[in-house]
Amino acid sequence: MKVYRNGDSFIAPAGSFFDGNVKIPGDFIVAPGTHFWGRLDVGGTLELGPRSTVGGDITCDNAIIGSQVRIKGSLNVLEDVTVCDGARIRCLHAGGDITLRPGVQVGAVSSDETIYVYGKIKSGKLTGRNVKVIGNGP
Repeated sequence: MKVYRNGDSFIAPAGSFFDGNVKIPGDFIVAPGTHFWGRLDVGGTLELGPRSTVGGDITCDNAIIGSQVRIKGSLNVLEDVTVCDGARIRCLHAGGDITLRPGVQVGAVSSDETIYVYGKIKSGKLTGRNVKVIGNGP
């Protein structure tokens, strides 16, 4: 599939499928419902749209993971990451802060800074400088 470029940002159109590994040298904005069957390496910020899937590992500088996203590999972020409602990730490591929203399912989570948990999640071991749980509703 084609990836569009706008300056240092790259954009994947909605509903795209990418077979194999993908490497992007800048920021990457991924529309909802986009699917990657291999690894995803991003040289900047990754904005992964809702209901997207990634079959392999992800590496990037910063990340915003949309709701209902499924990442079958590990997510490795150099700085900060926000994981939105209902996302499923095998494991997660970040050099900065991690924010986990309600309904997230994730394996082991590790951060060099703070892990913020908003609402109820399912996770493995949470390892960070600080772990803050804010609200744990029904």
